[in-house]
Amino acid sequence: MSSQVHVVIIGASFAGIPIAHSLLKDIPTVKVTLINPSPTFYFTIAAPAFSRSEMPSNPNNIFFQSKRSSADTQQNHSNLSKAANISFDYLVIASGSTTASTSQKTAVPIPFKQSDSDDMKSMIHNAQDSIRMAESIVIAGAGPIGVEVAGEIAEAARQSGRKVKITLVSASYRILPMLKPAGSAAAEKLLTGLGVEIVKNQKVAEAVQSKESHLWTVTLDEGRKLDVDLYIPTTGVLPNNDFIPADLLDENGWVVVDKELRVKTRRGSVARLPIFAAGDITNNSMRLSFKAQEQAAIVAANLKAEIVRQGKTKTYDQGDKTMMVVPVGSTGGTGLIMGWTPWSAMVKMVKGKDFFISKAHSAVSAK
Repeated sequence: MSSQVHVVIIGASFAGIPIAHSLLKDIPTVKVTLINPSPTFYFTIAAPAFSRSEMPSNPNNIFFQSKRSSADTQQNHSNLSKAANISFDYLVIASGSTTASTSQKTAVPIPFKQSDSDDMKSMIHNAQDSIRMAESIVIAGAGPIGVEVAGEIAEAARQSGRKVKITLVSASYRILPMLKPAGSAAAEKLLTGLGVEIVKNQKVAEAVQSKESHLWTVTLDEGRKLDVDLYIPTTGVLPNNDFIPADLLDENGWVVVDKELRVKTRRGSVARLPIFAAGDITNNSMRLSFKAQEQAAIVAANLKAEIVRQGKTKTYDQGDKTMMVVPVGSTGGTGLIMGWTPWSAMVKMVKGKDFFISKAHSAVSAK
């Protein structure tokens, strides 16, 4: 291996950025190539409030604005686009996930995740315009994003004096089913206080937009039809895996990793070449920003142990504890912290004011 080890990291978000920082800080001779579809960092924690934060350039590493297209693990190089064919000693896949709202082509995308092109500013503005013009909205999914978005839209409408009919559809018998019942009840009380209608034990069976009127007809699985101006799906996430060989993906499209976050084949053997993965793209089920950062620390430590042959390798265990803070508008919210439900006023103080946007810079600088 040459004296300068080259690490290619695909994805510049909550997993890829801290890995790059850690390697550059602790291994002065390492060369890091960080690849992302956009030169900007999108702070997805604040996505329900449609905020963004710029990612500053860093002269100490190479930052390619290049769409991913394929990773050739047999030839030991990453085919990223026609303009970039980059050899590597180590590859880290941190390409993350997307959502149906971000990637949908038939309507105005809602930017819950970074898009696969450099259009986040226009996407945010278009989403804001669509929401401001809508008099009726269906939000599918009553997890954290669905609840936060419903609260944000309802509160903004009330403050501006607009009348907007918002319907939140939950597949479960309660919203935020990952929380304790007290947390779900607190969120429901706040939402209904803002005028949001909550439909429980129902899923959206079909959502079709008229080409003529641009109105949506949303059909629930019980047969009820809702004709609305805007439909926002918030259910589930989709892997950004279009460049990854199928043999490295599980049946749902996520990258298979072992406890050291080394990429494995579907058959269970470690990939022949030195490839790691971290964040949403892995088959670890908890796809949360702080879990991505935890995985990033493991990958960085294991890369350092292998490159400089010092220190011990580390293993990752996502655990089974749910921890989240869910604002419902700017005045309160709910959540689950170390097994207990936080007070609404605490949620307002901790996250409700700015959705942690004040921490966006530290996420980019990995401090």
